[in-house]
This record gives sequence, structure tokens and C-alpha cells, in this order.
Amino acid sequence: MEKRNSYITWDEYFMGVAKLSAERSKDPNTQVGACIVSADNKILSMGYNGFPSGCSDDEFPWSREAEGLDAKYLYVTHSELNAILNYRGGSLEGSKLYVSLFPCNECAKAIIQAGIRTVVYEMDKYPDSDAVRASKRMFDAAGVRYYQYQKTGRKVELEL
Repeated sequence: MEKRNSYITWDEYFMGVAKLSAERSKDPNTQVGACIVSADNKILSMGYNGFPSGCSDDEFPWSREAEGLDAKYLYVTHSELNAILNYRGGSLEGSKLYVSLFPCNECAKAIIQAGIRTVVYEMDKYPDSDAVRASKRMFDAAGVRYYQYQKTGRKVELEL
């Protein structure tokens, strides 16, 4: 008997984990997930966008149209930063980040400072925004490689 040939690739696996992590987000508009992987393909950490620990999902605002203290943007922690902060194993130097949405400039700073060397993203929803343009400029300057995940069209069904 020969081995099964229909197994998923590493990129499919890790992007799948990032996308599954996004399903934990309670954000009504955008759910983003991230997965950090070592150079030898071991999952180091995961994260999704949401409020910091201790900040109730029912008491803090989810509105993206509101201004000032009523807008979610002052409170939500992005998936990439959550994945970095969730890691408890020491250094992330040389690791790879899989994320469902291209990182903003604030997350790019954390990615660079954490020593993550590669970013694989699914969507670049805001390529012309200052935040994303600043991210790419910093990644280029710091030598962080980034590329868009190439969808394979493979469907994986899970019964939970």
C-alpha cells in the first residue's frame, strides 16, 4: 500500500489554521486570524482580532462608523499582535506568520520587532491605505519577506 497523495500542503494547513482562528473573532464586520510557525513547520502561536483579556465583548463597542471612544478601533487587538503576545516559548526569531488580512502598520512594527521573517497573507483588502503602504515600506526596509497565499481551491470540511 502506498501513502495517501491527497494530503494538504504546509501552506494550506497553516493558512487553514489562521482562517479557523478567525472564526473565534466576535467582530461583526471583519474576522482575522493569524498563525505563527517555526522554520521547521511547528505551530508556535495563534491569534484572532478581539478585545484584550478582561474587556467584555458585551460592554465595549463594535461599531466601525462611530467616532472617538465609541469606535472599536481604539480597543480591538489585531490577530497578528494577539498571536505574538500569546506566544510563551521565548523568541520568534526566524518564524513565519500566516494571516488572513495584510497587516497594518502597527502590527508590522510588532512583527519586525518579534523577529518574524516571512508574512504570508490571504487578502490585501486595503492596498492603497497609508497603513498598508507603511507596512510594506517597513517590511522592505527590515528584510521581512511577504507574499500572498495562492489559493488552491481545495475544500476541507470539518464537522464540529
